[in-house]
Parts: sequence; C-alpha cells; structure tokens
Amino acid sequence: MKPSVIPAPESRSKQRVLPARRLILLATTIASLSGAALVFAPNFSLSGAYPAAVAQNLSEQARKLQAPVGFADIVEKVKPAVISVRVKVDGGSQTNGLGTNDVPPGLREFFRRFGMPDIPNEPEGMPRGRGRNVITGQGSGFFISADGYAVTNNHVVEKAESVQVTTDDGKTHKAKVIGTDPRTDLALIKVEDGPFPYVKLSDKSPRIGDWVLAVGNPFGLGGTVTAGIVSARGRDIGASAYDDFIQIDAPVNKGNSGGPTFDTDGNVIGVNTAIFSPSGGSVGIAFAIPSETVNSVVAQLKEHGTVTRGWIGVQIQPVTQDIADSLGLKKAEGALVAEPQANSPAQKAGIEAGDVITSVDGKEVKDARDLAKKIGAMPPKASVKLTVLHKGSEKAVTLTLGEMPNTKEARASSGDGDSGADADVGKLGLTLAPAARVAGSGTEGVVVTGVDSNGIAADHGLSTGDVILEMGGKSVSTPADVRAVVANARTEGKRSVLMRVKKGDNTRFVALPLGQG
Repeated sequence: MKPSVIPAPESRSKQRVLPARRLILLATTIASLSGAALVFAPNFSLSGAYPAAVAQNLSEQARKLQAPVGFADIVEKVKPAVISVRVKVDGGSQTNGLGTNDVPPGLREFFRRFGMPDIPNEPEGMPRGRGRNVITGQGSGFFISADGYAVTNNHVVEKAESVQVTTDDGKTHKAKVIGTDPRTDLALIKVEDGPFPYVKLSDKSPRIGDWVLAVGNPFGLGGTVTAGIVSARGRDIGASAYDDFIQIDAPVNKGNSGGPTFDTDGNVIGVNTAIFSPSGGSVGIAFAIPSETVNSVVAQLKEHGTVTRGWIGVQIQPVTQDIADSLGLKKAEGALVAEPQANSPAQKAGIEAGDVITSVDGKEVKDARDLAKKIGAMPPKASVKLTVLHKGSEKAVTLTLGEMPNTKEARASSGDGDSGADADVGKLGLTLAPAARVAGSGTEGVVVTGVDSNGIAADHGLSTGDVILEMGGKSVSTPADVRAVVANARTEGKRSVLMRVKKGDNTRFVALPLGQG
C-alpha cells in the first residue's frame, strides 16, 4: 500500500485542520511504516497541529527507537565509585573467604563464592621456604558515602591481615574492616583520604526482566562492566537461612565478588556474591544480595560493628503437601517445628515438635525460610506474638526474642520389637531395629538399618542410620510400634503418616506415603 503524501501548508491562513479521528489514523499509519511507537510532541494538539509536523515528529521518534541502546551514560556516572579490594590472609589459616568452604558441601561443586585467591607468597623480607605463607585475594566493592565507607563481601575480607583498595583512578589506599556479617556475606570497610565518589542503594525492588549492569574487577583485570537482566528473585542456594538472592544473567566472574549490580537509574540493587558454575567461570547465572538486606546490615555494622538478630530457638522445615495432609492442614504453608532447642525462648513458651507456626505479629508465615527472615529481622528482647497450630488447634503464643548465638540460627531444613532382630515394615522399604540395640543410635526411637533403594522411604530421603522418634504423633521404640501406627493409619484411610526423624544433630519431619498394605 502506497502511503498518502500530505503537502505542507502554504501559509497559516490556508492551513486545513484535520479532524482528530483522521489525524490519529494518519499518525498510526506512519508509525507502523517506520516500525516505531506513536509518540506525540509535548505541545502537540489534535485540534490544531500541522500534519507535516506530526510526520516529522514521528520520523524522529522512529529513528531514536531504532537506534541501539547503550549504557555509557550510566557507566560514566557509577564506575568511579567501584573499587578493587585486595587482601592478605595468613596462609596457615583456613581461608573460607577466598574459596568455597562457606557453601554447603552438596553445593560446592556448582555454587561458588568468587573472591580470587592468588598463588601463595612468602612475606616480604623473609627468606623463601621459611616461615608462613601469605595468600593474597582479589575482590570488588563500592563506596556508599563520600567519607569512605564501602561495601564488599564478608568472604573477601574474612580473616584478612590487611586490606587495600584501588580506586577507578588507579590510586591505592589502605582500608579498615569496620564489621562483617557472615550470615548475609556482607562486610563494611572504611577508607580514609576522602572525599570519594559514591553510589546509592536502591529503595525499590527490581522486577524480573529489568536491565542490570554488574561492575567489578574480574580476574584482577581492572574495572569491567557487563550487562544482563534480572532473571529471578528470592533464590535460595543453601548458603544460610537468610538466602533471598536476586538472580542475574550478567556475566560475573572471579574477582567480581562484592561488586555492585546497578539498575538503569544508576542505583545499586544488589551486591554480587555467588555464581552457579560447574567450571568456575561464568555460565550466566549469578546471585546478588538485595539492596534492602544491604541497607539494614550496613546500618548495624556502621553503628555496632556486628549484626544482632532475634532468635526463638527452633529447628524448622517447610510444610510440604504430604505433611499438610498428614496434619489436616488446608494449605501447605507455615513453618513446621522439627525440634525446639533446649532452654530457648520457644521451648520456654511451650512450643513443641510438630507445631506449625503460621504467623508472626499477625503477618502470615509462608514457609520455613520466611519465618527465619521475619524473626531474624527483629531485635533481641523484642516481644512477638506467634500463631501456632498445636495438635490440630490454633493458639497464640507470646514470647520475648533472645539474641541469636554465633553458632546458632533459625534453621530451615529442608519386625518383632522384643526379639531385637531387624524387621521389615510393610512395603515402605524400611528395615528397622530398636535404637537402644544399635551402637551410636541413642536410647530413643527405632533406627533405620536398611532402605530399599526402589522403595517409598528412599524416595522421601530416609537413609541407613536415621532414627525415627515419632510416628503419627506417638513415640516409637520398637519396629512393632511402627507397624501398629502404619496399620492404624491405613484403617483410618490416611494416605500418609508423619514421622519425626533424627539425622545426626538435626531433626525433621517426613510425611511418608503409606502405599498398599
């Protein structure tokens, strides 16, 4: 279709004003032919505009929209605030901060903290081959104030004997570690000799699909920028109970750890802290600590040098659909208490294993991780009201939060009894024996001595050495007790039975489908 050509008006007195409906149709046609969206000039008026002016405006908008999008203006603004962080660590110490030891063993192959350790060197002035080794590590960071406060990762500066930063202009400065928080992997450092250029933490959460820029010092090469999008929110990689990572696909590599991720307004939406990588290099999946977490942690580090968190003292786990069915819950929500810790606020308030915490101060608890975050965000000695489902009935529990000990945290875990011989339990794929008769298994419950790899129990994570403490809310001490509970549950038409299982030092609930008798 050949577009109509509208001649320019010869003079204002002879101008013909087009009806609004026809003008809109004309503008839409021009926009579609140019591949651009319809954008009117600020002073455009449908009742008195020149058709030629409309066409010219649309052509200009089309040209702008078709031009490649760049990030040079943003980078020019934020890059001066990003720093390289270099540390020296005693080589005789375990250097969690520079490797992957702070990631759970099952994830170490793939989830990597990525401060970059160099080859160990002898201390300056000491003959080679004598004395201790010193390991140097490389990471990134960024200034959050003109007076030299900067954010990086805890695992970059952890156990550092000395810290140096190199600014974007190539100058090197000594830095002091103000405080660290291993649970969120954040650290606050301070550099004198300011003022320095700085950036702001974003006060709004990014959306999935938003553009982001990662700036850092990969492989010690110097300031480098990569672009991508937010690919997911709320990621849990098993690093701690407070995992709430932003997942981005901007390439992030060793040395980027502690560096910022920016939105297109130049504000920091997160601190790069880990990558998913079978090989150790970027595969396009990186994780950043959200700015709201950074804000709250940094404020405490600046004021106190440490972070204190509320603590109720329970081992908790998610409520799966099977567990919800076993407990008679309508929805698979809340945090299931696997076991209250001795002398904890929870135990003193009467919370028991098998209780489900459904709300904190009237705010719904979605899952175990949500409970850990809600409690951890509160200060010690705060009074909180919990709504708890206890043996089928809802009750309110008010308690005073303790302070989380350094080694503790609200942890979200994902035959014939008389003969003493092992006994098989129905078709569950379990072989059991009284725990008291199996060395190292304690005196309570029944120990799993065998698991059929093709059975129901194996599918639900039970393994040899696990100790079953309760089934269906009743303590069990012999395989016969277990069989009786299973038989009663089948008689009552239940599809699964809830077991409280101890594995090592941890206790959890498992909803085991009953299958066929």
